[in-house]
Amino acid sequence: MRLILTHENADFDAIASQLAAHKLYPDALPLLPRRINRNADQFLTLYWDAFPFIRPSDWQRRKVDEILLVDTQALNSVRGVVKRPSVQVIDHHTGHQRHERWTYQVEAVGATTTLLVEALQACGLALAAEEATLLLLGIYEDTGSLTYDTTTPRDLSAAAWLLDHGAMLHVARGFLNMPLTETQHALYDQLHTAATWHELRGQSIVVTAVSAPDEFTEEVSSIAHRLRETLTPAGLFMLVQMHKDVQLVARSTSDKVDVSVIAKALGGGGHSRAAAARVIDRPLADVVQEVIQHLPQAVRPIARVSELMSYGVQTVKPTVTVAEAASLMQRFGYEGYPVVTPETGQIIGLVTRRAIDRAMSHGLAQLPVSRVMKTGSVTVRPSDSVDHLQQLMLTEGWGQIPVLADGDHAAPNGPIGVVTRTDLLNYLFKTTSRPTESDMRQLLAEKLPPTLWQMVCVISDVAAEVNLPLYFVGGIVRDLLLGQPPTDLDMVVEGDAIKLAQQLKQRCGGHIHTHTRFGTAKWTLDTAVWQAILATNPPPEHLVPSTIDFVTARTEFYTQPSALPEVTHGSIKLDLHRRDFTINTLAIRLDGAFLGQLLDFYGGQRDLEQGLIRVLHSLSFVDDPTRILRAIRLEQRLGFHIETRTAELITSALPLLDRVSGSRIRHEFELTFREVEPDPVMARLAELKVLSHIYPALTWSTETAAAFARLRRLLQDPIWQPAQEDETPAFLYFAVWMAPLPEEVQSEAMERLRVRKATRADVQACRQMLTVMHTLPLEAAPSQVEKGLRPYRPRVLLVVRTLLQNPHLITLVEQYYREWRYVKTAITGNDLRALGLKPGPFYATILDRLLAARLDGEVADEVGEHTLVKQMLTHRDLRPPK
Repeated sequence: MRLILTHENADFDAIASQLAAHKLYPDALPLLPRRINRNADQFLTLYWDAFPFIRPSDWQRRKVDEILLVDTQALNSVRGVVKRPSVQVIDHHTGHQRHERWTYQVEAVGATTTLLVEALQACGLALAAEEATLLLLGIYEDTGSLTYDTTTPRDLSAAAWLLDHGAMLHVARGFLNMPLTETQHALYDQLHTAATWHELRGQSIVVTAVSAPDEFTEEVSSIAHRLRETLTPAGLFMLVQMHKDVQLVARSTSDKVDVSVIAKALGGGGHSRAAAARVIDRPLADVVQEVIQHLPQAVRPIARVSELMSYGVQTVKPTVTVAEAASLMQRFGYEGYPVVTPETGQIIGLVTRRAIDRAMSHGLAQLPVSRVMKTGSVTVRPSDSVDHLQQLMLTEGWGQIPVLADGDHAAPNGPIGVVTRTDLLNYLFKTTSRPTESDMRQLLAEKLPPTLWQMVCVISDVAAEVNLPLYFVGGIVRDLLLGQPPTDLDMVVEGDAIKLAQQLKQRCGGHIHTHTRFGTAKWTLDTAVWQAILATNPPPEHLVPSTIDFVTARTEFYTQPSALPEVTHGSIKLDLHRRDFTINTLAIRLDGAFLGQLLDFYGGQRDLEQGLIRVLHSLSFVDDPTRILRAIRLEQRLGFHIETRTAELITSALPLLDRVSGSRIRHEFELTFREVEPDPVMARLAELKVLSHIYPALTWSTETAAAFARLRRLLQDPIWQPAQEDETPAFLYFAVWMAPLPEEVQSEAMERLRVRKATRADVQACRQMLTVMHTLPLEAAPSQVEKGLRPYRPRVLLVVRTLLQNPHLITLVEQYYREWRYVKTAITGNDLRALGLKPGPFYATILDRLLAARLDGEVADEVGEHTLVKQMLTHRDLRPPK
């Protein structure tokens, strides 16, 4: 067995090197040292679930015969290590005496992490954003953010690669610690002593001010950075009198404190987290007083747990077995469950995935969870501050904290929701580019038609009244952020969608149709509803939706690859977690005061900005291989690129397409053919070998692509538009793709796709009509063309017109469609009966002969037709022309 070890008092370079070594040697276990620097330990505490580290307290003695030492060349004692293990050293500290039996890779770069990142690059290994961030911290801390003299070009190159692979600079900044010079230290001590604390709207603000010595010439922003780290206020305003001027440096660690407000008031500038101003020729005391007066303008209302929590929470009884809890965690993806006594509703502990996994590995599957849970009752209320939540998580070590209703001291009904470490991290370290609630409200008001915006506002008010969180989710949010108008108003309710629909009916009228099993409701909007909402006559029906769907937030579980999922109700976070791609996991909260709050748990906004299609889970294409077709459709529609790891997962999952039912795959093709330009999607499907994995003989060619382009042009011609016969041209594209294929391939491909009988008949008719066209005489008369094309529906004619490239044949189809099919005889069957002819099969013969004569110019009017009939009867020539 192999262990990855590093030195005691480990810094970021040490633990980052352990992580990178584990990525390179997955069979080796990264065992943390007993002592870790405070900033590194806090990083691990917050992101623990993202990493494979083992703490010393969890290490169980096993025989270890191989050691990989990183960022050190000294081997500490570890239980289980054999007397003379095989040791490999990877380090950047040169000049140490070497052990003759060990192997070494020691190179003079700024950080050991750099050496290992170069190896990751060479192997082409992928990184999660948290992993890339930890590695970046390892390089930045040991190189002073790439400013120390020991920094090499290799360190910069490694850092750039990590940024390209998702490293989060805004997170890294929060954990770095820059050293101060001796004179800066002296000024820092004065500022620290002079600090005064101010509490505003639940936020702790520090204001500190001193006069610098005349000889002080160094910059003061790094001192502000150190003060912020030491004092950890939500906002810091540091003022230094330098000769006759006052230098203000302001820093914020909270979205609730916008330090730029005060900096701008003093004539400076900056942004909400960092700002500065230089006040010319004013006494320090006056400037301090002005800062204090402006503080209320810079501090927003306190952040509450209610802004982070998910409503609805699954709990387990203390008697539930470890095996049952493991099954639940596998099914729903939860990392923990509050343990609640069913009789009293009291929380008595938290059972975590880590504890369940360890119990299962020890064969304790039938043990009750009460034996493996963390005991206690750690809870928060919706009105509690986020600061309180953060402190509770750090001190208690609970990664999932139940939320009790405000004022419900006995909690007889148990928790109403849960807030997790991920919720906190998303809140604390969300990027500054995320739109604010006011931004999103403005975006909704601009992009939605005025009538629909009023509808959203009414629904928002009703949802707030009944305390039901309400969201736009997925595609509508994605399109709004891309500047595209939304296509529907479907809404997701966290709680009870049917209850919300019933309240809307009671308030505004209309009708609702509910499906209790799935928690869905359809609200039908009649004239009375629109009058109630708009207080005026409703707009034309084609300008507003006739229904709005409300869906209860849900989660799903795939029992086997490519099968349809099992669905159950869940939180909005779980509802988003079940979706396919990160750009489809965005949500906008709509109820009451939350209207406009953007939820981005999975980096969807980042991928929108970078133009990436990134799958949400590594097994997503295994669960549902049809997502492969969706990924490619989105990529081409939006002009994005499939992210590298996602492309690898697509390639691996291609063989699973064979397990998917033909009807499901056909549905994905139908959606593709509804795209504005489906041919780039089809070309990409062929390039990635998706088509051949669906059915080996399915192909895509440049000729078919050209035919798709011709079809688009024809669809713009008003003459051909009625030939669509459908709401969309999906059939036309499908038939243009299928009709030229050999008969056997065409038949088997449509069988694989479970094509409907009527559609199959029309596609086969397209192939037959192509044969008819190519067998017409070179000088075919109009009557011959009309007789040959008469059996075919207009949409079949349009498909064949699209596929033909011979100008002469194209002209014949065009003339038939535009002229000859409308030619009728003046004489009808009634006229023949009036002539004394008994009805019979020869009626059709006579009428066909008359129509041919009309088409070919042999007769021009009713008189000519009567003359021709008399001739036919006289000469008993009842045969139609050849």
